[in-house]
Amino acid sequence: MKKIGIAFIGSGDIANLHAEAINELGDAELIGLWNRTAEKGIAKAKQFGCKFFATVEELLADPAVDAVFVLTNMETHCQYTVQAAEAGKHVLVEKPAASTLEELAQMQDAVDKAGLKCMPVHNYIYEPGIERAKAMIDSGKLGVITQFYMMYNIHHADEIRARYPGVIRQILTHHSYTMLYLAGQPKTVSCFQHTVDTTIAPQENVAMANIQMQNGTLSHLCASFANDDHAGDPWSCIIKVIGTKGSTRYSYRDFVINDCNGAHSQTYQCYPESIKNTAAHFVQRVIGADEAPHSSLQDAITCQHILEACERSAKDGVHVDLTSKLA
Repeated sequence: MKKIGIAFIGSGDIANLHAEAINELGDAELIGLWNRTAEKGIAKAKQFGCKFFATVEELLADPAVDAVFVLTNMETHCQYTVQAAEAGKHVLVEKPAASTLEELAQMQDAVDKAGLKCMPVHNYIYEPGIERAKAMIDSGKLGVITQFYMMYNIHHADEIRARYPGVIRQILTHHSYTMLYLAGQPKTVSCFQHTVDTTIAPQENVAMANIQMQNGTLSHLCASFANDDHAGDPWSCIIKVIGTKGSTRYSYRDFVINDCNGAHSQTYQCYPESIKNTAAHFVQRVIGADEAPHSSLQDAITCQHILEACERSAKDGVHVDLTSKLA
């Protein structure tokens, strides 16, 4: 049986986890990669044991490539996703899937016209604990869901958080798609933001949003780059769903290695595992078994509405109604 050929557009740090996932799958093969900086790309290709492509066009023209992982900066996700779709390749695109609603619409149109799969890296929901929570909700075991909470408090070094767009775009994206997966569609959004030490960067590094869902569930989303939480039962990254018949919880802190991993002061093992789970799901279930992903480009569009509503609410001090936009 032919292995599914994968190629990477972009080979930053996140590519390490995607490559590890692909190289562990028996039904997939990492064919090669392209990177904007050739020297770095050549080194990563050697590290991963794959080919280096001199151009994106060369990569997309290779008949051995069945699907591409778009792992570049957010501003180029739309460009490369559209190019890949037009070349007949399935696409896994890192989050945030695009910068604007218009870009997401272009991406959706391109993959629809080509009859291909496009799955955003909404990685949290491919964790077994979140999938179990979803099954409990769908089966009615938790009763009527009344509350959804997602908290994130992981300090990021100044040079890291300064190059990020802010916690609303960088982190509340995760909160939004996880909320969609577990709690339903949003109705109204209210958000506050704060920047601790604006001399480093003007982007907000703390944000909180309260959201009423269309089904009546109330959601609270919180994200901070400004601090860790080292208190008892810390809210490093925690998700809680409460219903009339039960409740469930998921926490990064259940699996911790006392070693720095990139932007985090410790290695929260759930994070790298979630990336690998996402890549495996895309290859084996979405492409291999022709199944729908847990979260689609349409969900990415809804997330973009939520993020823009958070930004508008925080800026203008208003409560934003999304009913007409999501109708």
